[in-house]
Amino acid sequence: MSVTLEQIAVDCSDVLALATFWANVLETEVEAGSNEYAATVQRTAGGPAMMFLKVPEQPSGTKNRLHFDLASTDWAAEVDRLVSLGAKRHGEFTEYGVHWVTLTDPEGNVFDLAEAH
Repeated sequence: MSVTLEQIAVDCSDVLALATFWANVLETEVEAGSNEYAATVQRTAGGPAMMFLKVPEQPSGTKNRLHFDLASTDWAAEVDRLVSLGAKRHGEFTEYGVHWVTLTDPEGNVFDLAEAH
């Protein structure tokens, strides 16, 4: 394959706070050399890195066009952990045999946590 997914870039207001939130969610670390304008969260399990970039504009609208879908075998404990890190819970759903909760990160970006079996 000639193309690989290296990073997922997220525009935000508070780079270090949001990078730290996502590093804690993924149980990894913000990379050395990160600063208030650009920060990268270390890769987990061979997946892409996450890069956070400071932008002056605020998000427009209430629905992301792109969001992260996470999964956990210890779903209830992970939901509680993510909320304790600063996520806000927005709804719980069961559809097509999948049970998940929709949350937002500290800057209002939507993401889901599904119950893995």
